[in-house]
Amino acid sequence: MNLTDRAFWEDYWKSKDNLVFEIPENFILTEILKEILKKNDIRTALEIGGFPGHYSVYLAKNFKIKATLLDFVIIPEIIRNLLKKNKIEEPEVSWIETDLFQFSDPALYDLVFSNGLIEHFEDTKTIIEKHVNLVKPGGTLFLSLPNFRGFNGWLQKNFDVDNYEKHYINSMDIGFLTRICKELGLKNIEVRYHGVFMIWLENMQEKGPLFKLSFKAIWLVFKVFFKIFPFNSKQFSPYIVLTANK
Repeated sequence: MNLTDRAFWEDYWKSKDNLVFEIPENFILTEILKEILKKNDIRTALEIGGFPGHYSVYLAKNFKIKATLLDFVIIPEIIRNLLKKNKIEEPEVSWIETDLFQFSDPALYDLVFSNGLIEHFEDTKTIIEKHVNLVKPGGTLFLSLPNFRGFNGWLQKNFDVDNYEKHYINSMDIGFLTRICKELGLKNIEVRYHGVFMIWLENMQEKGPLFKLSFKAIWLVFKVFFKIFPFNSKQFSPYIVLTANK
């Protein structure tokens, strides 16, 4: 069962006013991509559910990788503006608007990845398998998803329940994800918490000044603490990341 639909994503992207920017060298989670590129021969990549394609543009811009973006909702004008902002020619990044469950490509890809996608489906194994089916033999799978089983999840559940309920919390379990990868025959499986601390609310603009001030104070206290004592944990790491080879 999908926990989101087309209307949800159309409204979501239309609410964003910061989608087009020059992607920095240290863009979020790109350190994981760099690790993957060091270990694997990556020439083609498929980014699933990643509109407007920040990571596809990042790979094309910095590593000359032929990248393709696949998503259920595509707004070409935004992608073209993003490419222009990053001085990337349109043929270097392609895009496909389709339902992943209706998509196949016999060419397959060296790297298939998604960030913040699989947790929107209740059948975690099936959505991961759809990714795996598009990976070349010997190729690489990279998945990331938010960690809502710690402090950030508590905030989401109590102060943005609508967004919280769009996520399948059971998927945010390292052991569960590892077992699925083994069942799908993947190799070199690594699933871990990533990032020492981050909190956010999608509906922050709807909150009052006192709430925003309190949120900022909590953020600052934890940020200082983890600056002094950095470590990844189930309680405070914002992401779970998964890498494996087919």
